Amino acid sequence: MTPARKAPRTGTRTFATTWWGQAWVDALEASTLDAGRLSRGRTYARKGMVGPVTATPGTLRAAVEGSTPWPYDATVHLRVLNHAQWDTLLTAIAAQASRTAALLDGEMPADLIDDARAAGIPLLPEPTELDPECSCPDWGYPCKHAAALCYATAAHLDDDPFWLFTLRGRTKDTVLTALRTRRQAHTSAAPKTNGAPHGQGLPARDAFASWNGSFTPPALETAASAPGEPDTAPSPLTTTPPPGAPFTLDDLEALTRDTAQRARSLVAGNTASLTCTPLEDAVRLAATGIGEDWFHQLVRATGLPPLDFAFLVRALRHGGPAGVAVARAPIVPDPATMAAARTALTAPDNTDDTGSTVRLRAWRNRLTAADEGVQIRLGPDNRWHPYTREGHDAAWWPCAPATADPISALVAARTAAATSTHNTREPPTTVPQQRGSAASRC
Repeated sequence: MTPARKAPRTGTRTFATTWWGQAWVDALEASTLDAGRLSRGRTYARKGMVGPVTATPGTLRAAVEGSTPWPYDATVHLRVLNHAQWDTLLTAIAAQASRTAALLDGEMPADLIDDARAAGIPLLPEPTELDPECSCPDWGYPCKHAAALCYATAAHLDDDPFWLFTLRGRTKDTVLTALRTRRQAHTSAAPKTNGAPHGQGLPARDAFASWNGSFTPPALETAASAPGEPDTAPSPLTTTPPPGAPFTLDDLEALTRDTAQRARSLVAGNTASLTCTPLEDAVRLAATGIGEDWFHQLVRATGLPPLDFAFLVRALRHGGPAGVAVARAPIVPDPATMAAARTALTAPDNTDDTGSTVRLRAWRNRLTAADEGVQIRLGPDNRWHPYTREGHDAAWWPCAPATADPISALVAARTAAATSTHNTREPPTTVPQQRGSAASRC
């Protein structure tokens, strides 16, 4: 597997921590775009004025704050690869199993970029390829808003190198499906050796990527537990760890049960856990109801303040992965969906406890009834996630399961607010109180 080469950092002037993220920035600054406008865009990006960035084939898009009360819609276009180029690129990736494994681990193999360039396939933008546009009145090429979007993209490339493939025309799922097909053909053509070549094993992700889908797994002796519930299968572990080991037999058994449950999920076709980040996996483990000791070990491992971590755990419990996305950052929603929800919530027959019409403040994907201390947030799953103000600092916390109906979500938030004492319910008692958490900023 090709290791992730970290890009050099110089104070706060860089926007990427991986070599491929920095390569994006280098390609941007070596392009024919106006250097002066790029400089202003860097300033905007450093100030956090770029909203959530979305990547679709050939297009980057985000709302970018400017001098007006409303953000501008910035877009950057990039040429997509043709079918022949994709065929060459996918064949090059599938030829080495380590390349697929590296991509699934969130790394971009450096030799893949070099080989693709040698074959005339540009993954990184060429000097004249980036085509910016924006709803602002600035006629610069690019304007500072589109330039800021280009710089903010580097951080997303750090987190997921598949963004490069998406921008070149094919989504992550499409690429993985094509790679799996090529690996199947390669595996079928290779001599059978009762497993991996020379009796050696394969990385789990690579083995799963090469699975041809024709295998029918045998019936499990015990039924899979429901998500979030302990697995009742007997433990296969009988050997106690040696004295002084940083883990106990109970720890190993808990991890084995978690591994078995995830394996069953993979057999059922749920592959999301293959690509989750270490932070996402830590939050997932904490949301299963592990003990307090494990909770604090996961907090220390992630490096997050305890309240920030507890905030994400509760968001996952109430809303799943979409709940975490809603909790971490505001998103730019569909205006028609927001307008329809606001109309329904402010209708005469939807009043608060005093009989008054609901007074809502809208911002991005959030509808807030500030005088009631409740809020609902529209998620990328098109469900509404209820929030209430909690704690001494009256921060917003997820409070109830997400629902597709905004009225039901508002009722759930009101019910949660009503059951707390003076709207100051404390976060989980296992988490020490700290100021300045992500919850208070959201």
